[in-house]
Amino acid sequence: MVLQLSRRDARRLAVRAQLLTAPRPTDVLDVVRRLTVVQVDMTAHVAPSADLVLWSRIGPSYDPDELDRLFEERRVVELEGLFRPGEDVALFRAAWAAWPGPPPLKEWMEDVADWLDANRACRDDVIALLRSDGPLPTRDLPDTCVVPWRSSGWNDDRNVRMLVGLLEAKGEVAVAAREGKDRLWDLAERVHPETATVPVEEADAERRRRRLRALGIARARAAQHPLEPNDVGEVGEEAVVEGVSGRWRVDPELLDEPFRGRTALLSPLDRLVADRKRVAEVFEFDYLLEMYKPRAARRWGYWALPVLHGDRLVGKVDATADREREVLRVDAVHWDHETPAAAEGVERELRSLARWLALGLVRSG
Repeated sequence: MVLQLSRRDARRLAVRAQLLTAPRPTDVLDVVRRLTVVQVDMTAHVAPSADLVLWSRIGPSYDPDELDRLFEERRVVELEGLFRPGEDVALFRAAWAAWPGPPPLKEWMEDVADWLDANRACRDDVIALLRSDGPLPTRDLPDTCVVPWRSSGWNDDRNVRMLVGLLEAKGEVAVAAREGKDRLWDLAERVHPETATVPVEEADAERRRRRLRALGIARARAAQHPLEPNDVGEVGEEAVVEGVSGRWRVDPELLDEPFRGRTALLSPLDRLVADRKRVAEVFEFDYLLEMYKPRAARRWGYWALPVLHGDRLVGKVDATADREREVLRVDAVHWDHETPAAAEGVERELRSLARWLALGLVRSG
């Protein structure tokens, strides 16, 4: 049986799954476990993205020191730019051991494996230095590569950075700590918590199940995402969404939960809006992170915060945490669907955000 959903049904599945209804959750580790992943990005135009994601769920009682403590205790780990529950390491060990993947390999996979093999001596130098002196930032690791990295231009000659990224993908090194925006690398065996090794196929299936639980509704197949996939394969139940072409997969356990909406200001990297195609299809919301655009080309702002009100994405807030002047400056609220209740909710959340940041709230102009 194929489930028949309205757009509102689909939106509410997604919002429930992302813990953006009322009442709010209270435990940081429980939130990370439920969300499955929280993207790490240290851009602090308002606040680092992971902290903003957790504040959006927990509210002003969220203390960033709690996330730091969980990371230090290895109950939360960073894997390839994403915070994950520490126990999820078990779902990656088999894939690390089989890196770069099962045959037949794609051409790019063969290329990176060949490059790493050609620079095995550099890999050995990095591992030896980390073993004796780690944790260390990338800049302190030796570049003894005999074959330089070549790309379309962005990463040309960033040999050590690319090598460390491949060693992380192999499960040999891991992020042990941070100094400001710098990752400190160490041997993975000294960073990752001890876990079992789940076989690759079983681990992939479990990751898809957890991903659907975190998303609520997703495509079985979707365009490749550089960090965490947006698709879930055949887990869950099949559904169609009124007015949207194609088939979806949904988590049936979320279908009958009551829905109490609230207003939330979201990080531009929030999982609710990470799949821009799903956002356009299900939420009918136009959004793009504009920090990489020239100022004159931006419609909504450098780090505009999507606004969730109930089960609708209704606008974007262009705000900046000006720590030198000790204010959270709001330059604009760009409305897609303004209502008195939404405007009141945004004002309430902006005041809450400013208090949480220990800043005054001002509006430019």
